[in-house]
Amino acid sequence: MSTNGHLPSMIIDDQEKKLFKVNRQAFVSNDVLESEKQYLFNNCWIYAGHESEVADSGDYRTRRVAGRPVIISRGDDDKIRVMMNTCPHRGATVRREPSGNSKIHQCYYHGWTFNNEGTLIGLPGENAYENTEWTREDNCLTEAPKVESYRGLIFASFNSNIQPLEDYLAGAKEYLDLVMDQTEVGMEVVGGTQEYSMKANWKLLIENSIDGYHAPTTHKRYFDFIVGTNQLFYDMSQGIPGSPHALGNGHAVIEYDSPWGRPIARWTPYFGEERKEEFEAKKSKLVERFGEERAERISRYSRNLFIFPNLIVNDIMAITIRTFFPVTPDYMEIRAWALAPKDESPDDRALRLDNYLTFLGPGGYATPDDVEALEACQRGFATFRELQWSDISRGMGRDDPKPDDELQMRTFWRQWNELMTGRQLTPSMPQGVGI
Repeated sequence: MSTNGHLPSMIIDDQEKKLFKVNRQAFVSNDVLESEKQYLFNNCWIYAGHESEVADSGDYRTRRVAGRPVIISRGDDDKIRVMMNTCPHRGATVRREPSGNSKIHQCYYHGWTFNNEGTLIGLPGENAYENTEWTREDNCLTEAPKVESYRGLIFASFNSNIQPLEDYLAGAKEYLDLVMDQTEVGMEVVGGTQEYSMKANWKLLIENSIDGYHAPTTHKRYFDFIVGTNQLFYDMSQGIPGSPHALGNGHAVIEYDSPWGRPIARWTPYFGEERKEEFEAKKSKLVERFGEERAERISRYSRNLFIFPNLIVNDIMAITIRTFFPVTPDYMEIRAWALAPKDESPDDRALRLDNYLTFLGPGGYATPDDVEALEACQRGFATFRELQWSDISRGMGRDDPKPDDELQMRTFWRQWNELMTGRQLTPSMPQGVGI
């Protein structure tokens, strides 16, 4: 540990030799994890939830955000708050249910009661505080220092001096807009949460979620399935048409021509001949709203979007929002939700969820494959003393990087390194260049 509390650099970024390597201690060290909590999770914007999950006054959700138990609540004043789920009296979690609707939040331990805006409104035996400086005002639920939304996505930050959310999102806003513009009435999180875990370092899931290189081999079963059911649009052995982009502040994306059908307006015979006309009508409506070029991009192209430090929005054969947090250096907990247009028909919703679960669900084709791959990496890292470095150099020498290159991972690691070490590793580079 350096004298200023930051870690020494764990990155080799050789621009002359076009080599990029990461020290494997970054995946196994407790010191690294503690520094990540301090410099990343305590200081960045962290995804908390979606506005549709607390659509009405009194709605609330409980979950962990950056390792903290929180209540996401829409108050009677219609304001969405992210409040610490801990009683200011003696610390017990106030809300123990995962969701609900209520005008109050009451701690079961001693009965302290708060309204849905977090204000303490009652407690047993309040007269015991007479002749003290105790006040109700000093004992309300604590809110996250900063809470802002973008296109329905709620973010919280525990850094009161952080830049505005829209500035932080930088170039990622363009790709979030491509998701949110798929409907005129807004998107919603489909009811239910997928929760699972991996015996692997959390940063491996970032790499994996924006890694186009592993798909044909790791997920061969899925591609055999879509070939066998007449869903594949082109031969992937020649590569995937598309490109990766660095989006600023550590965010990155790969965008590519979808080899599969998409519920928004990318028909495939697997969806049924009787639905082809309906999909053509969806596409025509997008063209009316946005013009041919943007409509084609929304409907035909897939994108795997990473928002630093731990949010994935994959708009592929369905849309998933995925976030995760490290418990130990070799164990993480993951939560994922399906996102869909509010005005989607029951048939379209069923098709979307079938697509989602077939590939993205914990029991689908992809997720078990990825769990095994990442846990295998973590097992391999037991040799970090003998083999110190992982290589992330793929495509570094190209002027036109491909979706199966590793520019997007290098984007993450450069931002990680800058925040963890307190210094920038290399000068800023234009987005999308082969670095």
